[in-house]
Amino acid sequence: MLKDEEESEEVVQTVFLTIWEKREDLEITLSLKSYLYRAVHNHCLNRFKHATVREAHKDYTMYFSSGSYDSVTEVIHASELEERIERAVSTLPEQCQKAFRLSRFEELKYQEIADQLGISIKTVENQIGKALKILRTELADYLPVTLWLFGSVVEQLIGS
Repeated sequence: MLKDEEESEEVVQTVFLTIWEKREDLEITLSLKSYLYRAVHNHCLNRFKHATVREAHKDYTMYFSSGSYDSVTEVIHASELEERIERAVSTLPEQCQKAFRLSRFEELKYQEIADQLGISIKTVENQIGKALKILRTELADYLPVTLWLFGSVVEQLIGS
């Protein structure tokens, strides 16, 4: 599904790690082979979804860094949004902030982040999930402007 051997191995390793961590609470009533297949399949689908979000963020970032804004208002909103995001990221707990920055800004894979920080992949997943939850709360009042700006970006991307 992933067409990348290294990423495929990472997914399988993550699934086995998750099973190991949840071994006491896990009840597999059907075949283990079917369970493993479905777990890996679902994890791959989650990767695709994450890649789509990452690509949209990349397009968004490229659009705003290229300076191709329609108006001065968009420039102001974009720079204000960048400041708000940076402030919100700065409020994250240290480990959470490191994992988030490595994932979102340096685009490292979870395994690379885990190796660099000396933590497990599962901990990386938990830290990034925690970061996203905190950021959603911190930036909730800014969401309407973000959606408006993002809508303009999508229109520009579709139009080009």
